[in-house]
Amino acid sequence: MGNEDLNGGDKLSMFRKVKPYLAMVSLQFGYAGMYIITMVSFKHGMSHWILSVYRHVVATLIMAPFALVLERKVRPKMTLPIFLRLAVLGFLEPVLDQNLYNMGMKYTSTTFASATVNVLPAITFIMALIFRLETVNLKKIHSLAKVIGTAVTVSGAMVMTLYKGPELQIIKGQSGNQNNNATTEASNWVLGTLMLIASCGGWASFFILQSFTLKLYPAELSMTSWICFLGIFEGAIASLIFERDMRVWSIGWDSRLLACVYSGVVCSGMAYYIQGVVTRERGPVFVTSFSPLCMIITAALGSVVLAEQVHLGSIIGAIIIVTGLYTVVWGKSKDSLNTNEGKGEGQELPIKDDTRSGSNNFESIEVNVPVQMKGVGKSVLPTART
Repeated sequence: MGNEDLNGGDKLSMFRKVKPYLAMVSLQFGYAGMYIITMVSFKHGMSHWILSVYRHVVATLIMAPFALVLERKVRPKMTLPIFLRLAVLGFLEPVLDQNLYNMGMKYTSTTFASATVNVLPAITFIMALIFRLETVNLKKIHSLAKVIGTAVTVSGAMVMTLYKGPELQIIKGQSGNQNNNATTEASNWVLGTLMLIASCGGWASFFILQSFTLKLYPAELSMTSWICFLGIFEGAIASLIFERDMRVWSIGWDSRLLACVYSGVVCSGMAYYIQGVVTRERGPVFVTSFSPLCMIITAALGSVVLAEQVHLGSIIGAIIIVTGLYTVVWGKSKDSLNTNEGKGEGQELPIKDDTRSGSNNFESIEVNVPVQMKGVGKSVLPTART
């Protein structure tokens, strides 16, 4: 019995270690599906402003009941500083990031847009360094790996963006002109690229602010519900400003409704919650490091569903990006090991306190050393991502 209990404990311990990786990989499949469904809805006349509002209506209706029931005993008291942070979070991702991304995707293509998102880990890494959520010691191999991996990831995205190469015909008889946004005017293409990069900046800011807010409000389900709820009103105000035709608010039983429901449940409700939990456990850089996988999945689905052409440059860039991704993840894993051994630099954020009863977060098996922030008397929030 002793050996069986030991083996069972080892398996449980291994599963706890793997859970953040499985969660983030699964989330990338969810995002890839959203990009395809969203682009189809745009072709049927869906406004990206209205989509942003409706998806958060769905997300609020789905997540709020769970938050009210499961976190009723652990939810901190709402204060004005917390509410203001939640309001900013509700603007950064539900309004700023999503609308800039959707506009950029309409001007370019789903594959190009998902490739541009690969600058997200680099932007997040730089912002994490500025706010001291991430530490780098170039004398340490794993810290050097995080820097090199980030640079390799961005290089792969640049290759995929700048070098197209010959077309690869994945589906026999596929037309290079069918639903191919590569013929978009150069001015729109440049504008779309700038919008996509700006959206990544908003998304990275969301992850950083989410990390700090979780310290004051360590209730992921409730935070998710608040972000979605506040995003409804902020998104509605933006929609009324930019969409003067009230008919755009009307949707039918078609891809437009599917886009609202799918993106609301999977990419707003579930995604905000999962990213919050994993951010508490591994930090914002770990969460954004998996975004390159979404580009690969989206490129494959875009070729099949939207008949978008895949070029040799996309394949080469994808290989480079995956290499950089695994380099960053390896460096982050060594961060955790070094923290446990107490040999120097700690993880970017300390893990959460598991004494909270009724918590539905990933269980942590590590104890990290808190990192003091400049100007803050207490350690940065526990970390157990978008």
